Amino acid sequence: MSQSLIAAVERGDIEQVQQLLSNGVNLNEQDNRGRTAIMAATHANNPAIVKLLIDAGADIHIKDAMQDNPFLYAGAEGLLSILQLLIEAGANTKLTNRYGGNALIPAAEKGHLENVRVLLTTTDVDVNHINNLGWTALLEVAILTNGGPKYQDITRLLIEHGANVHIADRDGVTALQHAKRNRFTEIEQILRLAGAK
Repeated sequence: MSQSLIAAVERGDIEQVQQLLSNGVNLNEQDNRGRTAIMAATHANNPAIVKLLIDAGADIHIKDAMQDNPFLYAGAEGLLSILQLLIEAGANTKLTNRYGGNALIPAAEKGHLENVRVLLTTTDVDVNHINNLGWTALLEVAILTNGGPKYQDITRLLIEHGANVHIADRDGVTALQHAKRNRFTEIEQILRLAGAK
């Protein structure tokens, strides 16, 4: 019986998953990487199985050995339909990843525009959360991206939803200064319009 649920999830065998659930399998058993079945289903980008496990009462908040849980992983990897299922299931937006970041920060940095939009419009995620590196989502966009069109849209969204343009990194450098240094002219203009100095 051990880890048969995770194995069935990884195979995408929805009938086997249903069979195991009806037999009362331990929904929250973890494998050697600390992954529960719902985490394995999230890794496999299988919304149907994620929904099945949520409906069966799986704990969506358990973290794996990498300090990820389904919500954090779906946010960071652009798995929009799974992210929405987890939000509907009451995902805790206060939980953080191994970098001390919330789901919004990697979603913004990796350019997952729709994930950023859904997080900002349907959850209480903290737009100004600061991770272990001393960066907010806005700072990560100004520091780590290529400043292209989708990052310009993400910058606008973050600001529309209350991103503080004055928060500086640990060296006292603001998003505006980073954008200027990286020659992200459009992002620089968006930040100036929002009152960044």
